[in-house]
Amino acid sequence: MADLKAILDSIYTDILPRVGEGKVADYIPELAKVDPRQFGMAIVTVDGKVYRVGDADIAFSIQSISKVFMLTLALGKVGEGLWKRVGREPSGSAFNSIVQLEHESGIPRNPFINAGAIAVTDVVMAGHAPREAIGELLRFVRYLADDESITIDDKVARSETQTGYRNVALANFMRAYRNLDHPVDHVLGVYFHQCALSMSCEQLARAGLFLAARGSNPMTGHSVVSPKRARRINALMLTCGHYDGSGDFAYHVGLPGKSGVGGGIFAVAPGIASIAVWSPGLNKVGNSQLGAVALEMLAARTGWSVFGD
Repeated sequence: MADLKAILDSIYTDILPRVGEGKVADYIPELAKVDPRQFGMAIVTVDGKVYRVGDADIAFSIQSISKVFMLTLALGKVGEGLWKRVGREPSGSAFNSIVQLEHESGIPRNPFINAGAIAVTDVVMAGHAPREAIGELLRFVRYLADDESITIDDKVARSETQTGYRNVALANFMRAYRNLDHPVDHVLGVYFHQCALSMSCEQLARAGLFLAARGSNPMTGHSVVSPKRARRINALMLTCGHYDGSGDFAYHVGLPGKSGVGGGIFAVAPGIASIAVWSPGLNKVGNSQLGAVALEMLAARTGWSVFGD
């Protein structure tokens, strides 16, 4: 394997003069307060080595990256039956678009746009009170990362609850089409709290390592999902993980990944490593501007793209 420490250090050196680029997600008041002049990156390899640079130990709001973990839980509960409730196709529309949802009769295009993730949250809630569903996700992520210190940022959750009107509209629209089983306010309460998960790059890379290692966590020896399910989650991340910038990310980076408007991106080099990068400034489609640049550099310098070097 290439000298990952040297590669990561070289990426950091090249990125540093650009730190602060992009625009923070100011439509969520708590995220508007985040200093954009931060950058961290961590790589965890399937043989257990950890490499990190910059602000890789600072916790940030992972936002939509949480959708990967909720999807994993939902597939564990209902298996392939999930796809009756949500599609598997790229959206080509904004992550919070209601137009597409109306056109497709309340069935969200994929589990990584907001409407799809809200439907997935509804599935995970079956048999649970909202607080129990939030607890289940938190326990799952702590288990994956082998780290009990991971928390939910209540200030961010409150901030989203007070301003998430478009998500309220999406949820009510799906409820009208009978694609939500639970009360809208309960589902959104869980959804806003899952998006407020607070993790560092290193914690995030550790939590997602099972997707780089055929469904098992090589750090703990625990099987999380089957190899087939890990492959399919990765496929969805590659095609749908970056909203209407998913094709561009696949073109430039060539790795399965999931972004969040907190400025994080989680990515997978199958069979090799999981990667997390964080820089709060976003590009015009809501993905971390420098995070995407750093991952493109990483793919080019390691040859890790799933499409070849």
